[in-house]
Amino acid sequence: MKSTKVQRFILYSLGRWFEEANEGVKEPLQVSISKVLFIEILLKAGIAKKQERALYRNLEMLEQKKLIAYDNKELTLTKKGEKLFLLVKKELEPYFSVNLKLKEKSPTSYTRKVQTVFR
Repeated sequence: MKSTKVQRFILYSLGRWFEEANEGVKEPLQVSISKVLFIEILLKAGIAKKQERALYRNLEMLEQKKLIAYDNKELTLTKKGEKLFLLVKKELEPYFSVNLKLKEKSPTSYTRKVQTVFR
């Protein structure tokens, strides 16, 4: 079964959340998150525009596809999910890189001459 764009987006969001949350934690320990809290974060941050029930359904589909696991009220990425997360991250990385570069320096600083025109 192939995952949809929405499911890949949710998987990417969960993977990035784990990366950021675990950044300050020493190796044997890891931060965990519940479905309720993760969905709340997606909705409050405006990351997902879907209804709460639709997000639950997408998480259930990811669980059925064995991309995430839900044990003891905690979400985790499976090996298969981690692999797909890294693939999606690799696909998106060039877009984020361009965005960061353009925010660091003005787009006009990358060229010698910039032409302006009236529109």
